[in-house]
Amino acid sequence: MGNDLNEEELNGELIFNIDVMLAKRKMSVTELANKVGITIANMSVLKTGKAKALKISTLIKICDALDCQPGDILEFRRK
Repeated sequence: MGNDLNEEELNGELIFNIDVMLAKRKMSVTELANKVGITIANMSVLKTGKAKALKISTLIKICDALDCQPGDILEFRRK
């Protein structure tokens, strides 16, 4: 039931390019985490691509804080 896939069934992955936008905006991970309202540890999980899920509201806050579009920080790569 539902449309959930096991990770083994996924044909690609999302790459988080938060580092790129942080460098462009001359912003630290700590500053971004504070603006978004999440812990530095959770921001690091996102930044390293180890996150299993991302709330849309968090993505909106990240885009607002970095003044960017979702496509500026998310990239799809086929496996």
